Amino acid sequence: MKLVHLDLKGAAPRVSYLEQVFPLLSQLGASGILVEYEDMFPFKGELEILKSPYAYSEEDIERIQQLAELHKLEVVPLVQTFGHVEFILKHEKYQHLREVERFPNSFNPHIPDTLDLLKSILSQVIEKHRRSTWIHIGADEVFHLGEGMDSKNWMSRNKGDTGTMYLKHIKEVLGFITTQYTGLRALMWDDMLRKISVGALQGERMGTAAVALEARVSAAPVRMAALAGVVPVPGRSPCLGPARTWPPLSYHLKNHLSWLKVMQALPQLAPLRFQGIVLTGWQRYDHYSVLCELLPVGIPSLAVCLQTLVNGGFTEEAKRKVLDALGFQSMQLEQSTCEGRGSFPGAEIYHMVEQVNGHLKESILKALEEESAVKGWFSPYHRKHQFGNPRNMESFGSKVLKLHEDWEGFVRDLRAHLERVYFPDTVEEWMEENVNPYLDQLRDLVRDYQ
Repeated sequence: MKLVHLDLKGAAPRVSYLEQVFPLLSQLGASGILVEYEDMFPFKGELEILKSPYAYSEEDIERIQQLAELHKLEVVPLVQTFGHVEFILKHEKYQHLREVERFPNSFNPHIPDTLDLLKSILSQVIEKHRRSTWIHIGADEVFHLGEGMDSKNWMSRNKGDTGTMYLKHIKEVLGFITTQYTGLRALMWDDMLRKISVGALQGERMGTAAVALEARVSAAPVRMAALAGVVPVPGRSPCLGPARTWPPLSYHLKNHLSWLKVMQALPQLAPLRFQGIVLTGWQRYDHYSVLCELLPVGIPSLAVCLQTLVNGGFTEEAKRKVLDALGFQSMQLEQSTCEGRGSFPGAEIYHMVEQVNGHLKESILKALEEESAVKGWFSPYHRKHQFGNPRNMESFGSKVLKLHEDWEGFVRDLRAHLERVYFPDTVEEWMEENVNPYLDQLRDLVRDYQ
């Protein structure tokens, strides 16, 4: 199983774009998609408050599954059940369910309403994914667990620790899934399990879950998963900074090459079975952080990693298949660049984001800060008091006006391409974060010049 992660808590693509992407994922070797809906799911009734204004409709959810089926991709929905629940706990309605009152990150597992709410959320998501044989319950990064008064009291009464408390909640979630949905198997991330003693894990056999191990490769978490009675599914690609907009190709390739070594060593760790891998693409680190790599920008990295797994390494054959599938002439792994037009869905966005990253800030700062005529005859003081010598201003004016015109035209095109793939909130946020901080400086200069 090779699952491609779609993180919809940021930059959720339109279904029309997924229609173009799914055939490519299948061609590159994916066998499924892990869909982290968060607020993009069409929650109903009491849960409707959780929906984004741009949430998918029920018809969209069905269409996504039809498209996946058409291209032989299994759909695995992901519902966070402990941490990373800001999209729920940010609402005043659910504020009383926070582990620590002032932080919206994690559930308080001791309030009965928490499990009741999770049952409602899981039920709505699972009911819309009756074809799926897996559900992912997240369960990673449960920040501040044990810091709330209810948790402190529980640990004191039960002579327990955060590990046993964590396992108790997870077992309740898994118990609900296995009781209500026969045959549905659960996935979860492993980072919280790493903090739990082997003894505690052995005492809490969780046999209904498969654990998706994190990127930091070692045999220790694999052995630990065996002790907990779960099946390891090597998991997610490492995160490299919440504001990163361009994925480093060689870094992610090396991560997957490391996982291949772990897979090859797995027979020595019998009775473990290796079942698959999740290739993650985070659109933002949590509900409140900025957008990071957009899906079209990440596709070359995803293609390299998928073909590496399919071919048992990044062989010449794997490289040729990647280039053919993406429509590139060549790629430089260490520089994280690809040469050629590209023919994959969103290739225009890939190239235009490369231009923004590589040239926008540099060219504008050069015009504003390195042009001596601007610094000498059109300083912030001149602009504030609205005076200047026309002779000197004309020496840089045409150059600045041309730069402004070129970038404005470029940004109009970029916006048009982004709008074909994304909803308005994503387009606006990406422009505000990555384009406007620099282009606005140029716009202000041109306005004052005119």
